[in-house]
Amino acid sequence: MSRRRRAECAFDALREVIPAPETELEYQDHWQLLVAVILSAQCTDARVNQVTPSLFERFPTVHDMAKVSPEDVFPLIQSISYPNNKSKHLVGSANLLVDEYEGEVPQTVDELVRLPGVGRKTAQVVASVAFNVPAFAVDTHVFRVANRLGLVTEKANTPDKVERQIKRLLPPEEWGEAHHLLILHGRYTCTARSPECGICVASACCVYKEALDRLPAPMPGLLPSKGKYYCATRKHYFDEPDRVTDRRGVDQISCPKCGSMNVFLSKTGETTKQVKDFRV
Repeated sequence: MSRRRRAECAFDALREVIPAPETELEYQDHWQLLVAVILSAQCTDARVNQVTPSLFERFPTVHDMAKVSPEDVFPLIQSISYPNNKSKHLVGSANLLVDEYEGEVPQTVDELVRLPGVGRKTAQVVASVAFNVPAFAVDTHVFRVANRLGLVTEKANTPDKVERQIKRLLPPEEWGEAHHLLILHGRYTCTARSPECGICVASACCVYKEALDRLPAPMPGLLPSKGKYYCATRKHYFDEPDRVTDRRGVDQISCPKCGSMNVFLSKTGETTKQVKDFRV
């Protein structure tokens, strides 16, 4: 299946279960959206939504934020990751907006990245959500899901490369929707540690699921008393494994005698082979 066909298959399936993909951050205007997105860096949207009501009650507008110091903001966001830096970023952004943009949030990515605490990802999220500017931001969810589904090649090992490949794969008018579909799918189904492949609507076109299905079946009847691991290549048990990196860069358990990765856990009969899961 080509990447373009996988994209059609995956996004058609995701639209069926996520009919209205949009940000889960809560906000009332463009300034509040910018604040929420800045706060969401390396933090969950749920946590941000717990903090912003009291923050916006105290400083409802960009002009209110521009009049205070980071020390005034810090107590209200201290449960957020990196509150010291983010307090400075919020106040700094408010001052720049008041001084240069009459308190209005600019609409272009190039202007947005001038604001303190606003990198390319944040700028693209704000531009897309607030102004419908064609943009495709890549966070950890998007990076993981795009790779697992096979929407990008194995060379797409950085967020920038994922962004470029997805933008070549989809028309600009679909970038914003695709961003939210991948985020929500990664947040609730294709999670980092325990992806729910059994209920995934996109599993039929997923490279990761195909790789899982190719793993060796469990071996029944192994004897844990003879050793923790069983090498099916040399047909012997052992307790202390070696480790090797496979051709996809995944750290695998291997047999200390022959180097084979065809190793099973004696207690469960399950293979020790791991599929690359693109967690970052």
